[in-house]
This record gives sequence, C-alpha cells and structure tokens, in this order.
Amino acid sequence: MSKLGSIEGVVVKKLVRHPDDRGFFQEILRDDDALLRNFGQASLSMSYPGVIKAFHYHERQDDLWFFPVGAAQVVLYDQRIDSPTHGVTQVLYPSEMNPLLVVIPVGVVHGYRVLGQTPLMIVYFTTESYRPDDPDEKRFAWNDPTIGFDWSTQYK
Repeated sequence: MSKLGSIEGVVVKKLVRHPDDRGFFQEILRDDDALLRNFGQASLSMSYPGVIKAFHYHERQDDLWFFPVGAAQVVLYDQRIDSPTHGVTQVLYPSEMNPLLVVIPVGVVHGYRVLGQTPLMIVYFTTESYRPDDPDEKRFAWNDPTIGFDWSTQYK
C-alpha cells in the first residue's frame, strides 16, 4: 500500500481569475511559467459523471492537466525507483471552482475520477505529440494492487 503525500517533480500552479461584470479572464499556461520542458500537443477530453480514467504513465513525455469544466479527483502514484518520493500517492481536487494546473512528470502514474453530476472536461498539454505507431502510454488497471487506491468516496 502506498503512502499519501506530495510527489517529487509534480508541480501544481494555482490559477488566478480576473472577474468583472461581464464574466472572467484567466490565463492557463504561459511560456514564462517554465512548466514544460517543451511543447508537443494540446488536447481536450470529456468524461461522464462517475467515470474513472486510470491508470497510465509515460516514459518520454510530461503531461500538464487543466480541468475547466466539472470536478475531478486526480490520483498520482510515484513508481520511479530513483525518486525521493517513490511509493507516494498524491491526491488533488481540481475543478472549475478550484482551477489548478498539474504537471505530471515522466514515470509518475496518473488517473482521475469524475466527481459530481455533470460531465468533466480536461485540457491537457504534453511535451510530445501522440505517435500511433509508438504510443508512449503504459497501463495499470484502475484498481491495481500495487497502487492500492480506494476510489470510493470517503464519508466523514
């Protein structure tokens, strides 16, 4: 069973909104943020309430996740042998009400669950473009015992 904490190399950027009587403006990612080693691809995905998309990791690319619509439970697991946070699980709750950027480095296992009753949208940026002939995605089951994460809502 893994322990909970912060994972070495995972970066979380709290986003700032500038509201006025028309709505709001919010920057997501800037070149001077220095969050990605380089830019490869931007993608958009939608998931329905209750869906769990987990787990996978990459050997070449970093991911940067942003959830502009809905709410997510993001679960990260550090499987990197040489990492000072090897074996640590980090849980985050980004949403449209809690706008975060989450940088997920190479080798960190990641997945998410849609929270609430509305669909979730994720915009994600990667340091490499997807290559169908050589995909950089290694999979774990959503309930893999190595990670040992309990996806059920904890009522307290």
